[in-house]
Amino acid sequence: MKAIEIMMNEHRVIERLIIVVRQICKGIMNGEPICYEDFEKIIDFIRVYSDEHHHGKEEKCLFNQMLIHLGALGEKLIKGGMLVEHDLGRLYVKDLEEALERVKAGDEESKLDVIANAISYTHLLTRHIAKEDELIYPFALNKLPQEIVEEVNKACLAFEQEAAQKSVQDSYLELLSKLEEKYK
Repeated sequence: MKAIEIMMNEHRVIERLIIVVRQICKGIMNGEPICYEDFEKIIDFIRVYSDEHHHGKEEKCLFNQMLIHLGALGEKLIKGGMLVEHDLGRLYVKDLEEALERVKAGDEESKLDVIANAISYTHLLTRHIAKEDELIYPFALNKLPQEIVEEVNKACLAFEQEAAQKSVQDSYLELLSKLEEKYK
């Protein structure tokens, strides 16, 4: 399997998580209690599967090659776009975690911040995924020299194999399935 295909498949998994997060936020809006344990699982999923695994692969295998080989336009797309959005997603997750702690400590108004940060994350990732699928990945495939695309593929497959040895993919897909079952 090629790197871009792997990363696009991971986008489909992340989109499934987005649906779960939106369902949970809808429940909070409707007065359901916050399940802190599920939010801990979601934050862990985001940090490990979405960020370390998926974004890590993008940043280490693809984006660095785009920065090296695609000049000013590659730099603008990656440094001024994709990496900024990765950092913004990390900020929303950090702020979500802090808001959850405030609610847990009795600050009911911070439920607004829980919903705001969780939904902001889902909006950001929905747009981010569309940009990568429709613009960044095709641009990379069309503009990078074929030998560099092959290097990206090899690096991505090595990254995948290392993660598989730690059961990253399987454990987070199992976690997601359980969350989907609970919040369908």
